[in-house]
Amino acid sequence: MKQTLRNIVVKILTAEAKFLLRRKTPTIIAIAGSVGKTSTKDAIYAAIKDHVPARKSQRSFNSEIGVPLTILGLPTGWDSPLRWFWNIIDGGFTALFASNYPAVLILETGVDTPGDMDALVKWLKPDISVMTRLPDIPVHVENFATPQTLIDEEMKLVHATRSSGVVIYNVDDVIIEKELKSVRQKAIGYGRFLPAAVSVKKDQIYYKNDQPQGVSCTIVHGDSSAALKIPGVIGLQHTYAAAAGVAVASHLGITLDAAVAGLAAYHTPPGRMRVHPGIKGSLLIDDTYNSSPIAAEHAIETIATLKHAKRRIAVMGDMLELGKYSSDEHIKIGKRLAENFDILLTVGVRARLFAEGALNNGMDESVIFQYEETARAGRELQAMLKPGDVVLVKASQGIRAERIVEEIMLEPDRAPEVLVRQDPIWKTKG
Repeated sequence: MKQTLRNIVVKILTAEAKFLLRRKTPTIIAIAGSVGKTSTKDAIYAAIKDHVPARKSQRSFNSEIGVPLTILGLPTGWDSPLRWFWNIIDGGFTALFASNYPAVLILETGVDTPGDMDALVKWLKPDISVMTRLPDIPVHVENFATPQTLIDEEMKLVHATRSSGVVIYNVDDVIIEKELKSVRQKAIGYGRFLPAAVSVKKDQIYYKNDQPQGVSCTIVHGDSSAALKIPGVIGLQHTYAAAAGVAVASHLGITLDAAVAGLAAYHTPPGRMRVHPGIKGSLLIDDTYNSSPIAAEHAIETIATLKHAKRRIAVMGDMLELGKYSSDEHIKIGKRLAENFDILLTVGVRARLFAEGALNNGMDESVIFQYEETARAGRELQAMLKPGDVVLVKASQGIRAERIVEEIMLEPDRAPEVLVRQDPIWKTKG
């Protein structure tokens, strides 16, 4: 019955959203890819919001119900039938009578199971589609026959882009480059390593008093360049998101300087390589929003480059939804952890294979600790910490590793403001 009611709500909200789009005809920017969608969505919004009336998806509203909610400007109803009833009423009024409506919608789209993108593009035709990354082993791959079938599902958004529209893509992703050969729409590339219309140069972590403060880079578009600092985070993915934002802004007629000025005030979403002071003079890198092999690789590479770290400690929870690829991918990441970290804590059954990979690659058993639950891992980590430690905390959403960050952050009272999954509904979940 619950699923039946959900299906009814989805159909009604989708019908309302379709009617509203026909009535108001906003420019639709839709974002797809296996990693980096939310950061890219937020960066695009920051780059254009001061120049065009725009709306972005709340949090990670990228599902068959999340996209209509964004179009209608409605919150989630969580598990409350009454809230969903009022959403339907409010959505109907908005669809019929809304006068002030954004000129641009920035929508995040997600693919969990076969047919997800099909269901969306039957009624949503982007004017601009943005592709972030399509790694060899994408997240949610366990629900698909092969990684390629998941990639095919993601690419349906690009193929649904209006013929007069544009595809903005990461030129450093070899899979996207290959897939775009069959795409007829105009394509604009952004990237770090290969030639692109919008390029990131001189990206680096900047420091104050030997503590990382954020990332800085120069963004180049045509003959123009502009310096950018993104505080409170580390990692190349944030500069990729900024470059995507500039590419979209440029297509909309916004200058590089104006787009970068907007990005200077960009607040990155929680749980994506965010830097927090930890207890006992430690430093925490909070990457707890979700996890996948490519995201774990990027996190490890970034921590390896950090200066002034006395010890590097990895707290790694299960990477979920990898299906038959799970064991091999956990072991591969374990080997990388052994090469770059001094201490490893694992959380979850699958994460034991991180430990196996690390042991096989020379990490001493005495510095590997394995846990089944986040609470115990957080408590015991407290006792291990010393001044100068850098701690990476990364796991898939289901592990709820943000609780470990809250356990060891210097200002836990700021958790509702700076950590992921802090809504009352999330706090009551296991």
